[in-house]
Amino acid sequence: MHDQPWTAAPLVAFDLEGTGSQDRGDEAILEVGVVPLEAGRPHMAAGYHSLVNPRRRIPRRPWISPGLTDDTLAAAPSLDVIEPELAIRLDGAYIVGHNVGVDWRLLSLRCPGIRPTALIDTLKLARLARTGNPGRSLTVLLDHYGLTEEVTRLTSGGQPHRALWDATGAALLLAALIADLPRTTDLTVAGLRQAADVLLDESQSDGAEQFLLF
Repeated sequence: MHDQPWTAAPLVAFDLEGTGSQDRGDEAILEVGVVPLEAGRPHMAAGYHSLVNPRRRIPRRPWISPGLTDDTLAAAPSLDVIEPELAIRLDGAYIVGHNVGVDWRLLSLRCPGIRPTALIDTLKLARLARTGNPGRSLTVLLDHYGLTEEVTRLTSGGQPHRALWDATGAALLLAALIADLPRTTDLTVAGLRQAADVLLDESQSDGAEQFLLF
């Protein structure tokens, strides 16, 4: 596996939206999006998306994603209902995300039984790529690579800062960044991990960065 092309890895783009680390032990997941990659491209037909009922009222904060209101979440399944579905899709996978350690911190807190193989961070990859330093947010990088419209099309009119849109954006961004890495001809699975892996137990305590990197 490690000597195979990076596209052979079991890559699954993931994003969640939450109430924010300011809630500390009460931080809740409000939405999840999962998009597997096939030959390095998002496989939307096999994707998964769900709102999550936090079983409590959520605070009004500027970083709470648009559309995630008490009314819209009231009819959504609770996390314990969708956790088995997440486990099926994420166990053993290489989870791809932008600043993925932040999402993993909350996911592993709320769903400790989920066991991916690795975390692949497109933010970490962007710091190595020859992007011309356009900025490090997901939306800025997608604009830089001309991918924003494609993300919106693939998500049937979705919008930034929502879980499925951001997961799809990370899936598309991965290949664009790899193409811009120096000396990456025939990048292997091992090379991808060396360039972009984040330790599964790496602490992500700086909640402020979560809101700077959309």
